[in-house]
Amino acid sequence: MSKRVKLSVFGGVLLVLALVGTLTAMKGRNKAVEVRIESVQPRDLVASVTASGQVRPQMKVDLSSDITGKIVRLSVKEGQMVTKGQFLLQIDAQQAEANVQRNDAALAAARAQLAQARANYLQAQKSYERSAAIKKTNPQLISDEQMEQLRTAADVSRAQAEAAAHSVDQSSALLREARSSLGKTTIYAPMSGRVTRLNVENGETAIQGTLNKDAATLLTIADMSVLETKVKVDETDVARIAIGDSAVIQIDAFPDTTFLGRVTKISNSAVKTASAQSADQAVDYEVTIQLLNTPTETRPDFSATAKIITASVKQRLTIPIIALTVRENEALTAGDTAVGLGKAKPKKEVGKKDVEGVFVVGKDNKVSFRPVKVGIAGDKYFEVQSGLNAGDRIVAGTYQAIRELKDGTVVRETKVDPKKPQAKT
Repeated sequence: MSKRVKLSVFGGVLLVLALVGTLTAMKGRNKAVEVRIESVQPRDLVASVTASGQVRPQMKVDLSSDITGKIVRLSVKEGQMVTKGQFLLQIDAQQAEANVQRNDAALAAARAQLAQARANYLQAQKSYERSAAIKKTNPQLISDEQMEQLRTAADVSRAQAEAAAHSVDQSSALLREARSSLGKTTIYAPMSGRVTRLNVENGETAIQGTLNKDAATLLTIADMSVLETKVKVDETDVARIAIGDSAVIQIDAFPDTTFLGRVTKISNSAVKTASAQSADQAVDYEVTIQLLNTPTETRPDFSATAKIITASVKQRLTIPIIALTVRENEALTAGDTAVGLGKAKPKKEVGKKDVEGVFVVGKDNKVSFRPVKVGIAGDKYFEVQSGLNAGDRIVAGTYQAIRELKDGTVVRETKVDPKKPQAKT
């Protein structure tokens, strides 16, 4: 084979390879992208904020002792219903009773001293008055020095009587304090409710709860007729919640039942909790929801998840949440940016910006990006406020396909097997 023939064969092979590559590239370019397609339809939407918390009584009292002593009598059990003023427990009162008796005796002694001081003052005053009368009639019988001594004795007796009176007041105050301490050895129910927590047993020592409230708490009484849950809501969602908003509560202890609630309080200050994965802090606000129809079996500290309804609409055009995407808008028409006499301010600024929208499927199965203004968000759909009409066919999945779509891309609807469960996106 000659050299010329070899070159001809080699050139033919290169030409065939180039044609095959070109056809393959064109075929790949024209290959349709498989997507899910949905029509824009009116639906009812409910916007909500979900948060979790625990069920708690609206009113409860943690009882602790104001004195230290051994519990000698305990008349309630955990879970028992009590009424206001009912006897709960007795702390050993021997020391308190002894203090009362000692202060009572001290008060009696102070009163006796007061009586004696008053008698001495009366005697000294009369002696001074008699001597003054004698001095007036016969100045030679009593000297001026004796008169000064008698007047001084009367003044001292009067001061001693006043001191004895103050001593009586002091003893009376000590007696009242001792009686108050004696009264604190007996604890009664400050409100009607259920004993939801009992931390002590008969024979244990009750300690004062001034410095360590948790360790000193004897028992807890709660009014279980009104229950609420306090949930932590992120700062991005709390602005959408208002007092009076309704809520649907799911209590883990009653998995097949939902309960109604109403927002009664929104904290004004944030509850900051350290993030588990970083040094940043998550800013949450505490929202109180009153439960309206809880069963009598509900107990404090039950875990609950609240779905707070923030807005709702009826029969509005909707698009799937997955369908909404962001694209960089085309360069806007340049205009005169100068503003002066005789020059109008341009309606649009020069540049690009990101806009939200969806890909609309045309009759030729080519997609085009269309900006859309959305309203509230439900669980799966956005409300469409402008940009689309009922019946418009839009690309509704998958995420990967929507990310890579461009204007003019040819799409093909994915065939869904009705017997095969759909994967969640």
